Amino acid sequence: MVDAATLIVADEGYDALTIRSLAARLGVAPMSLYHHVRDKDDLLDEVVDRLLERFWRPDADESDWTGWLAEAAARLRAFLVGQPAAMHVYLRHPVASPAALTRMASMLAVLQRGGFDEHAALRAYAAVQTYTIGFAALEASRERSRSTSEADDPMRAQLAAFTSPQQFADGLRFLLDGIERNANRPSP
Repeated sequence: MVDAATLIVADEGYDALTIRSLAARLGVAPMSLYHHVRDKDDLLDEVVDRLLERFWRPDADESDWTGWLAEAAARLRAFLVGQPAAMHVYLRHPVASPAALTRMASMLAVLQRGGFDEHAALRAYAAVQTYTIGFAALEASRERSRSTSEADDPMRAQLAAFTSPQQFADGLRFLLDGIERNANRPSP
């Protein structure tokens, strides 16, 4: 069922996924699906978890915590911007799916191996996660609303450049540098 739902989202977008469309693809009655999921949002959570599981793992060496975290964050940003269903899920509620929890545990482990105590690792994870989701949401909304007026308005063009992948990397670098400087200081 989740595989079929994932195909609908990949082929037609998450708006095309309905309990009725999934039932038609599976050749079952729509009501029979409610034995497996509560509603479309529950189903989307599972689809996004399946997609995230395939996508989030960095190739960087875990001994380089900043490089590994930067790649993990960049992969999540690209996933959220490129997959509207994922953005919908991440903005609707805190995501505590199996893949998201595995990602979080891996990030915390990399930070702790990098010298962070448990509390500092949690604070660093929260800062990177929040920055990444927020930036991706702004970037995705700007992508959907790009207009030709940016070409005629230098200020709009400059502001639009603030939501580029390069700006994400620059902002993340500032964030990671600050995290490194303040790693094990108590929070105020």
